[in-house]
Amino acid sequence: MQPIDTGRTILHIDMNAFFASVEQRADPFLRKRPIAVIGSEKRGVVLSPSYEARAFGVRTGMMYHEARQRCPEIRFVPADPDKYSHTCKRLIRIWERFTPAVELFSIDEAFLDVTGCEALFGDGLRIAVAIKEAIWAEEGLTCSVGIAPNKLLAKLGSDMQKPDGIVVIDAIDVPEVLEHLPVKELCGIGPNLTRQLAGMGIRSCGELGRAELRDLAGRFGVLGERLQQMGRGIDHDDVVPLEHQDRTDAKSIGHSMTLEQDCADREQLERHILQLSEKVGRRLRRGRYRGRTVCLTLRYADFTTFSRQHRLSQTVSLGLDIHAAVMEIFRRLTLEQPVRLVGVSLSTLERSSDQIPLFTEERRKSFLTGAMDKINDRYGEFTVTWGTLAERFMHGRVISPAWRPGGMREY
Repeated sequence: MQPIDTGRTILHIDMNAFFASVEQRADPFLRKRPIAVIGSEKRGVVLSPSYEARAFGVRTGMMYHEARQRCPEIRFVPADPDKYSHTCKRLIRIWERFTPAVELFSIDEAFLDVTGCEALFGDGLRIAVAIKEAIWAEEGLTCSVGIAPNKLLAKLGSDMQKPDGIVVIDAIDVPEVLEHLPVKELCGIGPNLTRQLAGMGIRSCGELGRAELRDLAGRFGVLGERLQQMGRGIDHDDVVPLEHQDRTDAKSIGHSMTLEQDCADREQLERHILQLSEKVGRRLRRGRYRGRTVCLTLRYADFTTFSRQHRLSQTVSLGLDIHAAVMEIFRRLTLEQPVRLVGVSLSTLERSSDQIPLFTEERRKSFLTGAMDKINDRYGEFTVTWGTLAERFMHGRVISPAWRPGGMREY
């Protein structure tokens, strides 16, 4: 059995009800009241409920009407991505005072490797306390912190005492902590994996760690060994500092949007597809990628979700080319219900070259797109766009999974 690495001290910081807490900080009227940040005033999906709302059973992902039923006094606040990203950048500056090894896990979570920083700031617990005090003093926000020998256990620790808690998991205590812990509590084991493991008679982390590797590998392939290690609390993944996070190769690039109201108008849906294709193309060109496999994802009003793919004969990176390929898929579809969500993505990626296109029309499109990119880079997304999109591009912005403090990840 591989041992747990006891030579590292990893912190996982999880900001408590981040979006809701930022809104309460900005508006004194909202403080100590049940609120929920929602994605749209017309499309009420809860993104972040305050702890006052959670006391009534309001949860992330809950529909507007259900949240209202559980908490009649709840106040819904439209999301303000600029406000949250600005606050995140300020938090990063606090974290980087204690260690340069800061990995942004999401806009409200981060891993910090403070190994070797003890001589300056004390042990992991002292560092966690100092960080929490700094965040409260400077930002008026609270967080929960997990301290452990690796990222897996640190993430587990931060979830164990919310809000505003600190949990230390020492290597010697790992077997006791994991023995009866449900496997679903581990980061990376979702509902589908939980069900499959339950089908094998595995429900706790202790049972997962003791499971025969051949059985796990037979069911999950190469993932089997990783699952067994997770059941034992083993994780050798490094904390990847911010300046290195954008250097890894992407496997796919995509964007999706939940519509403000269910839509059955194919012409309107085509404009949404064009907008998403443009956003995907922009990210491809930033990262110097081209892709060959386009994918269209649709979600109906009843939450039925499906995807269709098409492999192209050559790689593409221009929004119009992506749009044309996706529209080939879309035109073959018969819509059974109004559409709630649209997504466009590109996979089978490869790095693009600086070679000038050979044919005149291709050169014209490339130079035109490059000029539009420069304007939009300087003045903001969709400052210049195609006429089809000019009359409607999405009001308000969503925070993409690729968000980073310096802007979207460069791919």
